[in-house]
Amino acid sequence: MKIVIIGGGIVGLAVAYKLLQARPGLQLTLLEKEADVGRHQSTHNSGVLHAGLYYKPGSAKARLAVSGIKQMTRFCQEHGIAHEICGKIVVAVNEEQLPRLRTLLERGQTNGLSGLAWLSPSQIHDREPHAAGLGAVLVPEEGIVDYSAVCHTLSRLIKEMGGKVELNHSITYISRQNGTWRLESSGAEPVETPFIINCAGLHCDRVSRMAGRNPGSRIIPFRGEYYVIRPERAHLVNHLIYPVPDPTYPFLGVHFTRLIHGGIEAGPNAVLALKREGYSRTSFSLRDSIDSLTWPGLWRFATTHAGMCVEELLRSFNKQRFCRSLQELVPDIREEDLSPGGCGVRAQAMNIRGDLLQDFEIVQDDSALHLLNAPSPAATASLAIADELISRIPFKAVS
Repeated sequence: MKIVIIGGGIVGLAVAYKLLQARPGLQLTLLEKEADVGRHQSTHNSGVLHAGLYYKPGSAKARLAVSGIKQMTRFCQEHGIAHEICGKIVVAVNEEQLPRLRTLLERGQTNGLSGLAWLSPSQIHDREPHAAGLGAVLVPEEGIVDYSAVCHTLSRLIKEMGGKVELNHSITYISRQNGTWRLESSGAEPVETPFIINCAGLHCDRVSRMAGRNPGSRIIPFRGEYYVIRPERAHLVNHLIYPVPDPTYPFLGVHFTRLIHGGIEAGPNAVLALKREGYSRTSFSLRDSIDSLTWPGLWRFATTHAGMCVEELLRSFNKQRFCRSLQELVPDIREEDLSPGGCGVRAQAMNIRGDLLQDFEIVQDDSALHLLNAPSPAATASLAIADELISRIPFKAVS
């Protein structure tokens, strides 16, 4: 049997790795459009290992995050990849947030997280002396990791097991005839296979449509912008400090993250990106903009969440406003403590009604698997997502 995986981000790499472990001798090729693996969502993030606190019990996100963090931690230990299980706190800063924080605690317990604890204001101060809150939940299993090193290690292992990682393969056309897929790439020879796995991240919906499968959703790219705290003020944050998320919105809110190679990052916000791989305010793609702005769901989303959309946009252009959001968690943070940091783009699927898909979305055909919504915590859960995808491959039917 021969399988082709489209997308060399952390999930596509994890699928290839797990497949070759399970099926030694399998003819496997991974196609990545960039000149290196893990160039986008996989490494344009804050490098957090998410334990599964936030996700609806029974959902794929909850199940795979809980399993995935254990697998990812073990993988990093086995291969000497920089990581640290430092724990995080989720902080309620007003009375209104306390019941939601209690619900989060119960949700985490239902999802099977270990060691969760409720912290009083004095206990918050003991762990994070500069943080403010009426209560917090300690999530001791969470941590930080070098996802770039994870991606490059996976790529090396895939090659050692006999798989191929083909870079600079940007898929331009997909056709199928007599049970065989033909994948055409710019500047490369076509590749043929009886089975494809679509892990194309920011472009998964386009790959799905090229393969004749209408995903029923559109990837709407949201850019997240970060600041870094000046080194002499990094003592204000010891570990990870998160707010209680707004349940009407899929993003976690601005937070503080200690980075695996040093430094403290603050953010992100969430604004519409006019390019799927646009990591600055000036990044623009006509095709990507048209794709987003002609999607009816985007306008319904913007109408429903108008106030929040305006607030996120204002925070993007107003450092003082961004700082005020951070001061809710750490009051001693000052505007001059913040320097511009990196950006990420979240590959968020949105349906035509304007609903953001809350869970991982996997669509299965007899000769293809499409992973159509895999934003955070996909990096943490990548090895578990790989197990899920592999369990759905009809090996006998496509051998």
